[in-house]
Amino acid sequence: MNGGARRSGGPKGKAPEVEQLVLFEQKKRGGKRRGAGRPPKAARAGERHKRRPFHDARHPVHVVLRAVKAVGSLRRRRMYQAIREATRTVARREDFRIVHLSIQRTHVHLLVEAKGKAALAAGMQGFQISAAKHLNAAISQGRPGPRRRGTVFPDRYHAVVIASPRQARHALSYVINNWRKHAEDRGEVTRRWDVDWYSSGAMFPDWKESGENGFVLRGPPELPPMLIGVPRTWLLREGWKRHGAISCREVASAAR
Repeated sequence: MNGGARRSGGPKGKAPEVEQLVLFEQKKRGGKRRGAGRPPKAARAGERHKRRPFHDARHPVHVVLRAVKAVGSLRRRRMYQAIREATRTVARREDFRIVHLSIQRTHVHLLVEAKGKAALAAGMQGFQISAAKHLNAAISQGRPGPRRRGTVFPDRYHAVVIASPRQARHALSYVINNWRKHAEDRGEVTRRWDVDWYSSGAMFPDWKESGENGFVLRGPPELPPMLIGVPRTWLLREGWKRHGAISCREVASAAR
């Protein structure tokens, strides 16, 4: 608020009267300010809504999708089948492919390849829409009342571009061995597994343990192998091998 004063003339010999002039500043609308914008949809803050950079087809991407609490654990047979159906949907695309994935209780890790920025966005959108539809159907199965139609993945996905052979090896190990990081390999049933059957680990052809005689894996019949694509980027096909074979016993640290 700004104030000003104007003197008015009065009779001779008397002090002049002062008229206060009060000017009100009009508040500006819009602009950057604390607390502005759409609030997060979940308790855990997701990715900031900023423009994603140009995507080079030579570089695979490590993607993390987090699910809302209402969905419950994703490491259940029906949820696995729902996500597997979503991989079938995106498998039809020529410009986008899921090379590996891992299902944890609250989130999904994916290693994907795409021809460009638009293909990456469209491929991820297609996967998320299909996964949400099938997951809601799986949640509603056997429950009274209308089918669930709520949000499954509440925020933007987290994406890290893989640009070096070392980073590619770490990302591969981190994704397909992620169950060990979360101690899912200590369950009554899972402690007998060599690889995580809630991931595409069974489809990985280069385990250190395979050797010359191959690596025989027999998983539970209710968890058929994931539908994934063969990697086409040099980093996921050959480049990562510069830094050593990957053991199915590795417990990888957080993504570098």
